[in-house]
Amino acid sequence: MTTEQIIGLSLALLLMFVGLIGSILPGLPSTPLVLIAAVGHRLYFADAGAATWVLVTLGLITAFSLVVDYLASWLGAKKMGATWKGVLGAVVGGLIGLFFGIPGILLGPFLGAFLFEVATGREIRESARAGLGATLGLLAGAIGKIACCIAMAGLFAVNVIVRSTSGL
Repeated sequence: MTTEQIIGLSLALLLMFVGLIGSILPGLPSTPLVLIAAVGHRLYFADAGAATWVLVTLGLITAFSLVVDYLASWLGAKKMGATWKGVLGAVVGGLIGLFFGIPGILLGPFLGAFLFEVATGREIRESARAGLGATLGLLAGAIGKIACCIAMAGLFAVNVIVRSTSGL
């Protein structure tokens, strides 16, 4: 493995780490960023990059993670009685919560869903329940995206290292 390949792999993995952080922070792409890093690495390094089957697998995992994230958020909110406005409020609350550190990230989705539900005339108890459901759904989706990002980065790194050291 050449120095250029080591630097390229390191940069790709750093970008993938940002994608992993995007699994938790709303507004940053997660698995799509991991996929973009892998494709960019392959375009630059050609045969020393990830194999085609790995890139296809990463694409499938990306699609799967986006669907699971959407379904987890929607089902969590619906199961606890949230309307679409509550789900929207959870997303808005999560974005605003970014400015308030970890407490904001954790409480933002709940408060956003709760306030959006209350603003539409729902009872306090129903709104709190909807906020909890929306938050739990977003949390489940984030856990799924984290798992997908780790699996994607691991598959990519192992494949690139094996291909670079074996001369394939």
